[in-house]
Amino acid sequence: MASDAVADLADSLAKTQVDEGELSYKGQGLKLDNAQSVEEMVKAIEEFDGLLALRLEGNTIGVEAAQTIAKALEKKSDLQCCHWSDMFTGRLRAEIPPALVSLGNALITAGARLKVLDLSDNAFGPDGVKGIEKLLKSATCHTLQELCALLYSTALAQAFQLIGSLEEVHIPQNGINYQGVTALATAMQHNPQLRVLNLNDNTFTKRGAIAMAQALKHLRNVQVINFGDCLVRSEGASAIAETLREGLPILKELNLSFGEITEDAALEVARSVQHKDQLEKLDLNGNILGEGCERLREVMENMNMADKLGSLSDDEGEPDEDEEEEEEDDDDDDDDDDDEDVDEEEEEEEKSELNQFSTPPSAPRTPDVSTFLSFPSPDKLLRLGTKRSFLIQQQVDVLDVSKTAEAFLKISSVYKEHDAEVKPAVLESIDAVLSKSEDKLKPVKVVPGHLQCLEHAVKQSYFPPEHVTVLNAFMAR
Repeated sequence: MASDAVADLADSLAKTQVDEGELSYKGQGLKLDNAQSVEEMVKAIEEFDGLLALRLEGNTIGVEAAQTIAKALEKKSDLQCCHWSDMFTGRLRAEIPPALVSLGNALITAGARLKVLDLSDNAFGPDGVKGIEKLLKSATCHTLQELCALLYSTALAQAFQLIGSLEEVHIPQNGINYQGVTALATAMQHNPQLRVLNLNDNTFTKRGAIAMAQALKHLRNVQVINFGDCLVRSEGASAIAETLREGLPILKELNLSFGEITEDAALEVARSVQHKDQLEKLDLNGNILGEGCERLREVMENMNMADKLGSLSDDEGEPDEDEEEEEEDDDDDDDDDDDEDVDEEEEEEEKSELNQFSTPPSAPRTPDVSTFLSFPSPDKLLRLGTKRSFLIQQQVDVLDVSKTAEAFLKISSVYKEHDAEVKPAVLESIDAVLSKSEDKLKPVKVVPGHLQCLEHAVKQSYFPPEHVTVLNAFMAR
């Protein structure tokens, strides 16, 4: 079995991308269990002078394999970017902390100064978080500019505060409640260069939203705020509006969609962006504005910013009569709910230690769009849910032809002709990308040269034989 693993890795080396300063094993599906299985990888790392980035995402790495890789990293002081998402699929939870500790200690020993650390799409659990806490609090991460992680507890907020140099934070869909959001808010104040803050699909409630609004008053470089689907509610939105009136001078995007925000608060938010000269988009879709949608459009139009307002097609309509009372009651109950959540987490942790069950093939949360586009699969596309088109449109920069084309290829790669769920989901997503881009991109005409070059390429060894047949049929028609 070990020899098979080595053979698989050797075969994968042909696919390994070596860009300037980057060694990539991205998405190769390697199952790396022991020292022998990573022999060739370790050799490649050791012989790579000036290694700046290492991509291991989309493989599965065991404890011994991680320790062996870590040994090779101890001398890589130039390393700046670690793309280590989706590395533990199918592993026992008990395997994850020691693997992370080994890799983290190696970076610390090397004296590396990281700029990018991507640990997303890893179902760490509380013990896993402990495995990376030392790394995050070390000098190795004090230079971090981008951090993507599956946050499990508020303990990591202390590490974010110590880092102080973050420019982008992406922590979507992690079930963070207002206590976690409040801890994060305190930490974000100590990262003055922060440009992007994406906490989409967590649970702020008004307390968390107010705490985050206060934190944003200390930051002047923020360009993108994504608090969509975060239940910021009306009071939270009003607090954010106050911050907008006073600061955030170079804000480009603000997403407060699906937050149970009523008309008055939404109008406050709209008026607060009046003097944001660089604003490109304000998203208040999916709230409870009802007839307020028209008034919101009027306010934006009167400020000559109608083109900045996103769609309101998913508005939930007029709020219930008891909406404000229910909102207040819900927030008052937050403390009790949080205590229950802690108890449930501890109980689940105990069960996991007793049963030693494996990490599920996919994390129990719905994947975000960036995760799907990084590692496309039919299941991940379906689990984006009924809002997939909207979410994909939000993620893909349709002003960039190459990114639009890349998104098209990745989405279409999971197409299944006879699957009644996957096929329409793919086509709907493709439409979302292309329909949004049609008015913003200059059309690229298909000229004879394109087809002739494709005809030439099909005859070469670039494509697997089974794909050549398909392409030949396409060309013939």
